Amino acid sequence: MGGHLDVLWQPFEFVIIFGAAVGAYVVSNPKHVISHTGGAIGLVAKGQVFSKQDYLDLLTMLYQTFKLAKSKGMLALEQHIEKPEESEIFQNYPSFLKHHEAMTFLCDYMRMMTMGTENPHQMEDLMNEEIGIHTHERHQMASAIQGMADGTPALGIVAAVLGVIKTMGAINSPPEVLGKYIGGALVGTFLGVLIAYGFVGPIASSLKAIYESEMKYFDCIKAALLAYMNGYAPAIVIEFARKSIEPPFRPTFYELEEAINNLSN
Repeated sequence: MGGHLDVLWQPFEFVIIFGAAVGAYVVSNPKHVISHTGGAIGLVAKGQVFSKQDYLDLLTMLYQTFKLAKSKGMLALEQHIEKPEESEIFQNYPSFLKHHEAMTFLCDYMRMMTMGTENPHQMEDLMNEEIGIHTHERHQMASAIQGMADGTPALGIVAAVLGVIKTMGAINSPPEVLGKYIGGALVGTFLGVLIAYGFVGPIASSLKAIYESEMKYFDCIKAALLAYMNGYAPAIVIEFARKSIEPPFRPTFYELEEAINNLSN
């Protein structure tokens, strides 16, 4: 709109803001959070982790698994849960296999069921505890990035104040020189707010939403396991699991029925 874009090029201000923000991030967070930062940002770049088709595949896989357990007993699942990557059932559902933590979650509790665990209430408490641990770990990452977003505007003010100090040191300079210094100081505030609310803050919010969606995937598996432990038939088990899915990603009853019917075709 007729402005001079070259005045926005202030590497000095950027180094102060971004350098201090990264330094504070490293100092204030544990090593495991820092080491997973790159993966978290990559996750945001990919977008939503699970789709409606992923949940449909999960429900179909659970039906097939529990149907096998119902007809041949829980011991028939041992070959599938001990080496899930080689399982004839799981190999048909790559969207489930690629989510290693969810696969481990399912196999661990199925292994406990094959070993004789029969109390669904104790099992539910244990599942809630494990899901809570996963949730806490994920929230640590999202909170760390949100903390960086919250601090960046203040660092922009620091950079701006330093720019003003630099300007006062050259108060006898010509107006065009002073204008450049003052513009650089104001760019510090501009960059701090832009980085916080235009980039880092939205990344933290998106990451939080993705992690919450991931925990819903675990909840779906949990609902199926508990329903089976309470003695329901596989068709009812997956209906319990389907009801635990968020509406935007929940397959309809007829879509699920069609997917199950296709298993026997």
